[in-house]
Amino acid sequence: MENVLEIKNICKTYQAKNGEVEALKNISFNVEEGEYVSIIGPSGCGKSTLLSIISGLETKTSGEIRTNGKIGYMLQKDNLLEWRTIYKNVLLGLEIQKENTQEDQEYVNTLLKKYGLYEFKDKYPAQLSGGMRQRVALIRTLAIRPKILLLDEAFSALDYQTRLMVTEDIYKILKNENITALMVTHDISEAISMSDRIVVLSHRPATVKNIYNIDFEIENRTPLNCRESPKFSQYFNLLWKELEESKQVSQIQKNNIKYNRVAKK
Repeated sequence: MENVLEIKNICKTYQAKNGEVEALKNISFNVEEGEYVSIIGPSGCGKSTLLSIISGLETKTSGEIRTNGKIGYMLQKDNLLEWRTIYKNVLLGLEIQKENTQEDQEYVNTLLKKYGLYEFKDKYPAQLSGGMRQRVALIRTLAIRPKILLLDEAFSALDYQTRLMVTEDIYKILKNENITALMVTHDISEAISMSDRIVVLSHRPATVKNIYNIDFEIENRTPLNCRESPKFSQYFNLLWKELEESKQVSQIQKNNIKYNRVAKK
């Protein structure tokens, strides 16, 4: 399979009041066409920073990123404009890129019809449920025909029940449209149920600690039927252990820093 995204030795260093802070250190991995890859790691390790660098919203200190095609980005909030109709919201990305042609509008209508939103196109965001709003946000992103979609905690603002249904919907849509996805999440269960591979980052400075292939051997795989598989708990325990080890390393590092500060005094 062709690599849609190649990340090679990405480093990121911030300038803080007390000196330089190393956030990312030699991050390298590839994402193949049609894959769904998740990134997990300890809180504050730099997962979202990495996604911002890939999207071009933030600069890297060093390293190389190669992409094959447009990048779409879905954030935690749907960021729908309340004064615009659903149809106008979906067209927003095309308008910004000055690509709002008749062909593009027909494609938007096709997406809205295909995924059950066409009858709501003249409604406003406040009239939709949280799950439907997130689906609209996805269609808005797909309207620009991205090759790869970046998702930054895209479902975390939803309640648990809605979140399960939305992940099911969005997974099916991305697979139907053959969109490659790279998702940052703190939810291990979400990562396991949706991903073909999971990249585990270490505590800051983040490095790639491990990459796991997730294979449920299920025909017509969906996030919900993955959660029902006996293999689900095995993957969960494995990844939970990885994150717990990172927390322990983090605590040791903090204790060492405190000890060194006291010793210097």
